[in-house]
Amino acid sequence: MRAAPGKNHFELFGLPVAFDIDAGDLASRYRELQRRVHPDKFANASDQERRLSLQMTAQVNEAFQTLKDPVRRGRYLLSLRGVDIDEETDTAMDPAFLMEQMEWRENLEEMRQADNPHKRLAELANRIEQGMQDKIGQFRQAIGEDGPEATGKARNIVREMQFLEKMRHEIDNLEEELN
Repeated sequence: MRAAPGKNHFELFGLPVAFDIDAGDLASRYRELQRRVHPDKFANASDQERRLSLQMTAQVNEAFQTLKDPVRRGRYLLSLRGVDIDEETDTAMDPAFLMEQMEWRENLEEMRQADNPHKRLAELANRIEQGMQDKIGQFRQAIGEDGPEATGKARNIVREMQFLEKMRHEIDNLEEELN
């Protein structure tokens, strides 16, 4: 077993650095890597080998969690290009997108008060999912282009994807509350 400190997540899995990933292939590579580095395999090894196994397992797990999720994968691709998302300091976003977010949040709050909100909640979830798929398509296009303008556009799209992901979680939480 050799450490992979200089490898990025894509290299660790033997994948090209790209947004589009075959989820089945990624899962298969993950299982293979886990099989090779899992601490149980090194139970009788030296302390150094056991520590290295734990580090590699953590690295493989982190890489897998990042690459399997489109939002995290997009953020990671941008980080490989040296782009910081500036979540806490940069609050500028597309005004139309922010207005849509406000409407969705108002709808969600109204549903909290409604007698039977399940149908409306499902409709909102579908709109959010469609929005996410649209943003994924836009990101795919932007990240495939060269230049600072395309990179800036990709960065803004990832930030919007993060908002949509947060909305999905809020919808899931409300569904749990209602059940």
